[in-house]
Amino acid sequence: MTPPTALGPVARAGAGGGPRPNISFEFSPPKGPKSEEALWEAIRRLEPLNPSFVSVTYGAGGSTRERTHRTVVRMLKETTLRPAAHLTCVEASRAEVDEVVRDYWAAGIRHIVALRGDPPGSLGGAYVPRADGYQNATELTAGIREIAPFEVSVGVYPQIHPESPSVDHDVEVLKAKVDAGATRAISNFFFDIDGYLRFIERIRKAGVTIPILPGIMPVSSYSGLANMSQRIGVSLPDWLANLFEGLDEDPETRKLVAASVAAEMCARLAEEGFSDFHFYTLNRADLTYAICRVLGVRETPLEPKEAAA
Repeated sequence: MTPPTALGPVARAGAGGGPRPNISFEFSPPKGPKSEEALWEAIRRLEPLNPSFVSVTYGAGGSTRERTHRTVVRMLKETTLRPAAHLTCVEASRAEVDEVVRDYWAAGIRHIVALRGDPPGSLGGAYVPRADGYQNATELTAGIREIAPFEVSVGVYPQIHPESPSVDHDVEVLKAKVDAGATRAISNFFFDIDGYLRFIERIRKAGVTIPILPGIMPVSSYSGLANMSQRIGVSLPDWLANLFEGLDEDPETRKLVAASVAAEMCARLAEEGFSDFHFYTLNRADLTYAICRVLGVRETPLEPKEAAA
């Protein structure tokens, strides 16, 4: 992919009169009082943009099980948001996972993001399923749908899953997830739009028709992004490194560059016919809010009861 251009495509895809894109956000459960305050500041800032849904992650090995549950239930009670809870197979028996699923249904949660998950403390590390647990996200999806008619989102890797032998294998895995009951797929973040478009074309030719949301990572720290990308097998283009070169001590400019890159990606995808975008917020609202504004997304006034909650 060539580097992003100037703001012409953004103007055409955003506030210039095109249809409002559908947006969704990912948050992570807080680790303590300070991070909880920051999370809820981000939630309140982004809530008026009326996302289609918001998801809350589930730590490696189920390490955030209680915090994830508490966060999505609070969202359901105190906001107008439609929360989805992430759920993984790692370090838990089928019975334990099923109990979590039933608890979500009883709490009023109707959407789960079903993922295989990473080993405890090892993002991108080797996965070893428990003999008494769900073996993968396909089995987990089927198990969730057997318990209750949840909406189930699953993950896809545009640049091949780190443990996959080929793109064709990834496509077959996605087809199996759909057969198991998946209703939507959300892609890992990426920066190679041409590669993403080829990947989606292969999926559609294979007969997969569920919505597939491109995952957008508006991150202003290139070093942090590079570290994360290396651990999960996402390649970063040279042009992206060049844009951030020399900006280590200039956080404000890094934010502007990050917002411009993400907005241009969304604009290009919109020109290719995409109308749904899933933002990895990293529990910060500023970049995601700015990008959504550029794309033509505006606040929806909250009802008095919700606004006062």
